[in-house]
Amino acid sequence: MPASSRRPLISGNWKMNLNHYDAIQLVQKLSYLVTKDDVERVDVSVHPPFTDIRTVQTALESDRIPFFLGAQNCHSDDAGAFTGEVSPAFLSKLNVRYVIVGHSERRQIFGETDEFVAAKVSAVLKHKMHPIVCVGETREQREAGSTLDVVAAQILGSLAGRESTQFLDLVVAYEPIWAIGTGLTATAADAQEVCAHIRGCVATTWGADAANSVRIQYGGSVKAGNVPELMAQADIDGALVGGASLDADEFARIVQFPSA
Repeated sequence: MPASSRRPLISGNWKMNLNHYDAIQLVQKLSYLVTKDDVERVDVSVHPPFTDIRTVQTALESDRIPFFLGAQNCHSDDAGAFTGEVSPAFLSKLNVRYVIVGHSERRQIFGETDEFVAAKVSAVLKHKMHPIVCVGETREQREAGSTLDVVAAQILGSLAGRESTQFLDLVVAYEPIWAIGTGLTATAADAQEVCAHIRGCVATTWGADAANSVRIQYGGSVKAGNVPELMAQADIDGALVGGASLDADEFARIVQFPSA
């Protein structure tokens, strides 16, 4: 499908911020700022910490707020002796729609491999949820000129075992690690180059239909001021927003990117 047919997805990753009381306040404020017209043209997902998910689910459903509930991570197994982990089966029972997997903080801090990320992708899809699969290079890799090779390897490893028909349910988020929380942002042209490369990798391995259907987000210090230019790129179908998603006014302006 052409880029115009891929519905944009703006996702707010709250990371380890906001208790459940704060979460209610943020969601309620967003519900007033983000209009019906906004959500008719853009999908919006919010990804609170695990302790907030049930609270946010109740707020979204009781007030009929048209945002999708998301999670920041999950385990690859449904149950077992995995102290501190969260089952994808549990998330699906809370009507979670999108699950972030392979975020750079999980890869770098907790040592998650492409193989483990691929197992999580399988688990998320098994429970009829949509994985947001994160890929991206470090500053050292970028300066070495290996960005495209690094990202291609992550795509092939993290999406190993996928069928071409599953890409309609997949989201890939390109998040250059050097831009996360640093205030630095890839230029729109740089982001487009990598996102186009990701789509090309999908086309080469899984076919044109898969490449045309998969949505690709950009993440890395996304703000209301830079999101219009990013979203104007042919292969960028949304944004994975970190710190700015904790500010209701800023996040609403990001969702409203054509007029931001």
